[in-house]
Amino acid sequence: MSENILEEIRAIPSFDRAIIKSVELIKSEKRVEINIVTDKAFAEEDGRKVKVIARSFVPGFFSCDVYLTKLTPDEGMVAKKIYALIPEINRPLSSFITPDDISVERTENGFYFTVKIIHTSVYSDGFASAIAKSLKENFCGEFSGECVASEKKIDDIDTEETHENIQFELPVRRFPIVDFEFIEGNDKQTSAVYMCDLNFESESVVLCGKIVEMREHFFKKNEKDKLMYNFTVTDGTARLKVGYFTRQRSVEKIKKLQVGDEIVLTCRSENFNGGLRATAVFIDRGRQPENFVPEKRPSKPVPKYYETVFPQPFEDFTQRDLFYKENLPDCLKDNVFVVFDLETTGLNTSPASGNMDKIIEIGAYKIIGGEIKESFTTFVNPECALPRDIISLTGIDQQTVDAAPVCDKVMPDFYKFCDGAYLVGHNAANFDFRFIDYYGSRCGYIFERRIFDTIPLSQQILPGLSNYKLNTVADRFGITFNHHRATDDALVTAKIFIELLKIKKVLPNPC
Repeated sequence: MSENILEEIRAIPSFDRAIIKSVELIKSEKRVEINIVTDKAFAEEDGRKVKVIARSFVPGFFSCDVYLTKLTPDEGMVAKKIYALIPEINRPLSSFITPDDISVERTENGFYFTVKIIHTSVYSDGFASAIAKSLKENFCGEFSGECVASEKKIDDIDTEETHENIQFELPVRRFPIVDFEFIEGNDKQTSAVYMCDLNFESESVVLCGKIVEMREHFFKKNEKDKLMYNFTVTDGTARLKVGYFTRQRSVEKIKKLQVGDEIVLTCRSENFNGGLRATAVFIDRGRQPENFVPEKRPSKPVPKYYETVFPQPFEDFTQRDLFYKENLPDCLKDNVFVVFDLETTGLNTSPASGNMDKIIEIGAYKIIGGEIKESFTTFVNPECALPRDIISLTGIDQQTVDAAPVCDKVMPDFYKFCDGAYLVGHNAANFDFRFIDYYGSRCGYIFERRIFDTIPLSQQILPGLSNYKLNTVADRFGITFNHHRATDDALVTAKIFIELLKIKKVLPNPC
């Protein structure tokens, strides 16, 4: 439809290089919005003709709003847009390009650009044409360009900033052990490490908590059956599974332990299959202090620099409308929000119930002054094989994640991106936040739990929907998107959140 509309519209001289920026169907209102951009001044009569042409292509049972904008880019605007497009077209290459590597010249009908890149033979094939194609979707006129060899070498690129973040080791928190009684240990233990802080290898680390579950297992040793236990214990900060091999001198006492008992475990912790495994060497009795309240763990400082994932400026044509800005409530304009979504290897959000599932994609958008201004998107290497159902659901394949940075490299940058902002997500409180809380804290970054969840917010503001899945709420506002990809889900959630706050006009209570 767009090509047919443009063919007729471009017959009008002042619209001969016009583009259709967007066509949006708002099903709930039976209304179509068409945004048309031209780079020439136009008379009021020409504007009316364009609206009539556009309206003629919309079925009569829909109302139609046509918005006309005159947008004349200059060289600086085009160069800035090229710099923003490069990570979308070729993310690895973006690390080696600075704004100084981009030059733009005005031509009779548009612009000609040059991008200096390293190893042109590797990257230039199709790169310039991809940039030109994207520019034509954003601006009027003709665009062409080329890639030329940069004099820089990879070894010459200044990476000083990536090494200036302050290295900060978090102290391990401990609490006193009370009512200690020997079962089999050699030393009286007086303090225990918080279970949630056990992320290091040690030959002797002391834990104290309540037994949640205990299972017996037998194995052969010297042709004799030997007894071992798997304990699940908690101290209120985390749950841990701890293996234990019994001794003949104390096995009868260990057999008397039961779920609910409080014990002290002197353990050995070691890396095993990519995770940390704890094995109890001695088990004794002891408990936490009465009315124990865990000490709040400090977070590592916000990194000074992004090192692995770099946020990109985000532009949304609909946000340029002055009427749009006038309708934003103060609560939206006066706060900063990071709307995020994750794709993961599964649904297990509890490390105590087995292996915690892994993050494979993060998509996030920052709302500043009521507008979506920045994006943070990356795949994440889970360092494991992707389940087939996840590949089918998301379209993310093994090759893609294998080439991505690991979670420990991504989390510092995501923590920096979220600094000072409220977090927003669709089912974020019960799902997505648990992942960033777990993997962030594992790296020493404690995400503050200031979350707005668009599921309960939608239930409150939009009663009567058949359900409150993301696509259902999106349909209510006439928003279409590619579901089950973190980047797309996060963007549509950001748009939904803005619409919900425009209705509510005040901030809800965080989850």
